[in-house]
Amino acid sequence: MPRPATEAVPAGPDPRFPDFSQHERFTFPDPAQCPGDIIAAGGNLSPGMLLSAYRQGIFPWYNPEDPILWQSPDPRFIITPDTLHHSATMKKVLRRGDFEVRFDVDFPAVIRACSAARRPGQSGTWITGDMIGAYTELHRLGCVRTAESYDAGGLAGGCYGLLLGRVFFGESMFSRRSNASKAAFLSLAQRLFAGGVALIDCQVPSDHLRSLGGREISRKDFLRLIRILIP
Repeated sequence: MPRPATEAVPAGPDPRFPDFSQHERFTFPDPAQCPGDIIAAGGNLSPGMLLSAYRQGIFPWYNPEDPILWQSPDPRFIITPDTLHHSATMKKVLRRGDFEVRFDVDFPAVIRACSAARRPGQSGTWITGDMIGAYTELHRLGCVRTAESYDAGGLAGGCYGLLLGRVFFGESMFSRRSNASKAAFLSLAQRLFAGGVALIDCQVPSDHLRSLGGREISRKDFLRLIRILIP
């Protein structure tokens, strides 16, 4: 099983670790019993491993030179139907139709663009080739959703994440034009909430997500909610 983060484990997915199919489950250490955000290290990114992690409130987030680090932040950052916020600017952007927002059209382009996006304070990307391959397989299995903003120049922004039960786990977004990622995210959030989703997991706080209605809750409350919302 993945080991405590203090033990030495190989960088990236461990080739010695067994793969889990989408129908198999893996039990991680209970985040509620862990003192920090990192729950375990090691393992791989096979479908059953990833799906098991999300169902337990855990996701992989690591640098290319590190082993897979399985994280469950405390506090957690979420958006719910009652907190989703459209600024005056974004209301105008959506009303004018500055972008044509499409759903689930070009996942490969979205995840590649998210991987290439430059982010403040980061010299590289956590969306490595291994991560792209793993989430591409989850997309093939029907677990991943995308929203894409298009303009006359093509794909201008977008976002992707996992949909499990009534929870959407947002993974990443990118923008090549001002407000393009926000238009995609807000359109997707409205669509998800209208379809019965009760919670969007944004993982960790950012000013960008806070402007869209993100708020912090304790890890304890987050774990309680996903146990209710994911069958």
